[in-house]
Amino acid sequence: MSFAPESFQPLDDLLSRLATESIFAQPGRDDGLIPSYSLLGEMRDLCASEPVLAAAVRTVHGELDQLLDAAQPFDTGTLQRLREFIGWLPNAMTDAKAGRTPREFVRRAEGMAIGGSVAAPVDAETPSDVLLELNLGENQELLIEFHAEAVDHLQQIEAALLVLDQQADNPEALNSIFRSFHTIKGNAGFLGLVPMQSLAHEVESLLDLARNRELSLTPAIITEILRSRDALQLLTQQIAVALEKGQLPSSVVPVSHLIRAVKLLASSNAPTPGAVAETSAPVALPAATMEIPVPSSSASVEPTAAVASVAAANAIEAHAATKQTSGGQTVRVNTEKLDSLMDVVGELVIVQSQLIESARGLSDDGSPLHRNVAQLSRIAKELQHTAMSLRMIPIKPTFQKMERLSRDLARNFGKKVHFQVSGEDTELDRTVVEEIADPMVHMVRNALDHGLELPEQRVASGKPEQGTVHLLAYHQGSNIVVELQDDGRGIDPDRIFAKAVEKGIIAANATLTREEIYALIFAPGFSTAEKVTAVSGRGVGMDVVKRNIDKLRGKIEISSEIGKGSTFKIKLPLTMAIIDGLVVRVGTDRFILPSTSVQMAMRPPKDSITTVHGTGEVLELRGKILPLHRLHRRFGIPADAMQPWEGIVVLVEHSGRVSALLVDEMVSKQEVVIKNLGAFMQGLPGVAGGAILGDGNIALILDPASLLQASAA
Repeated sequence: MSFAPESFQPLDDLLSRLATESIFAQPGRDDGLIPSYSLLGEMRDLCASEPVLAAAVRTVHGELDQLLDAAQPFDTGTLQRLREFIGWLPNAMTDAKAGRTPREFVRRAEGMAIGGSVAAPVDAETPSDVLLELNLGENQELLIEFHAEAVDHLQQIEAALLVLDQQADNPEALNSIFRSFHTIKGNAGFLGLVPMQSLAHEVESLLDLARNRELSLTPAIITEILRSRDALQLLTQQIAVALEKGQLPSSVVPVSHLIRAVKLLASSNAPTPGAVAETSAPVALPAATMEIPVPSSSASVEPTAAVASVAAANAIEAHAATKQTSGGQTVRVNTEKLDSLMDVVGELVIVQSQLIESARGLSDDGSPLHRNVAQLSRIAKELQHTAMSLRMIPIKPTFQKMERLSRDLARNFGKKVHFQVSGEDTELDRTVVEEIADPMVHMVRNALDHGLELPEQRVASGKPEQGTVHLLAYHQGSNIVVELQDDGRGIDPDRIFAKAVEKGIIAANATLTREEIYALIFAPGFSTAEKVTAVSGRGVGMDVVKRNIDKLRGKIEISSEIGKGSTFKIKLPLTMAIIDGLVVRVGTDRFILPSTSVQMAMRPPKDSITTVHGTGEVLELRGKILPLHRLHRRFGIPADAMQPWEGIVVLVEHSGRVSALLVDEMVSKQEVVIKNLGAFMQGLPGVAGGAILGDGNIALILDPASLLQASAA
């Protein structure tokens, strides 16, 4: 292969930068070590088509790799060889440009030609199943940075591995994984994190074989790399706990079995899954594990050469990993600061609404005061939306976990699944992203276990052997919608009804709509599974889904067709700090109903109100009988409208059922900032929080589900 002409200029530029780094490098110091290593890595790619150049670059690159692995600075011999290489390269490039074979690079100090690469072996005598040694006193700031970078790289590794599972020859995904494992290995070496460094090094070596096309990535290899990634995540979480709580790791995360398995895979181009299984065991990692946020640290740590070097390594690797996908810059901010900012902005919005009320009584419309207050309102609104956007994060990491969960469960169940995701870049509040993880885990498990049929059953029913599960997210008004679709057997309402009667959840003569029957699957202890398995059948999963969605002030809808599949649709608010509400009045008090729960409001005709024995007051609307609840009775307060036809009836939906709520008047529809009512009123049935209105008065934010349940009781 000839040397590509388009590589001449980039190689010249890299050589100039490498020469500059070598001038400032000194034995016994690591200044310039990481930049030189990175530049040589770029050279290696450019010289791949010229064997002599490629061999020399690989060798010098490998020697620097050994130093990084051992967390050592430049030594005299390595620095001398680096400078000799810099002196040799220009003449070798000239020969390559002219089409001549370059003379081999000879180490003057040792008098030997270089024609191969140098591996960076990990000392075989170093035990890998040991506790992480964290020197928090000296390395706290460094560990904070390492943890944040490691979390990002572990997410990238999982995403890229799932791509490789479908496209084994995807070079971009393979290079991304290699860079991530290499960065973790190098940084762990600087910090003396032996288990992480040892495991990451072995996986990196395996991936290097795949990059050089000496090894084909099989499902067995990808599974083993995923297990190694899980072990690194457990180790990373130990670091997070130490940083947040000051608790040093007390348990060993075993990695030696993974190292042996990876070495076995690297030694054979066609490993059998059974051989891997004999030497490795899966790392137990909960599917819904969320990364622990990095705490802020007020401790002052003197900057050291190691800190500077690792910071440089992080910057180089982050740039290499993101330069193709991102043109902007980011800065890490502690979440406590964002929460504080949201509180301050919330107070500003309250004061702004109070100023509007005051301005109405002081001057006429169009006056300078009104114009200034209107301008303040626009600025406050923009500031509020900007502050909200700072808390917004993409749902992609959570979707990625579901994709991984689907892959693992499909193998356990013996099913073939094509897992699709859409809208993974949709952003929503950080709190919502964290809380939605558990419900989604149970929903995905439910879809794969109960929804999708076995391959032979699908073929017998005329379906493709491979089932499809589609997870998507999108915005709808002021809400975020998360949908999970499958093309499985669908939900049989008759079977659900019979099971609910059997378990005593409903009476045998109950009359329920299809939506109400579907809602029964969220009842505690309800399950249609014939037998209990390791992942389902106990009747607790979908109960968790409903409970967490209610906690987020969201709602869940189900649609299904027998033999065609099912769709679970979750509607969630974009943020937990602000609610879009309907302000209603009862007597002199005001209450706020979440807009997502309100269907309509009306003044009912007198003949539509009746009383049913054993049920109480009901409203007849379009052939449906709806229970009627009086809000003033629930809170024991006086009301103006003593009869339903004198007031306003608000139709509120909860858990698939619609009820009527009697109030005196509809006041307005507005966004309000949610305030915590404190420990004294915590858990009060029917109340979700409080809000300060524009006139300075406090209004209770109602929780329709618990409010109507308490009223019925």
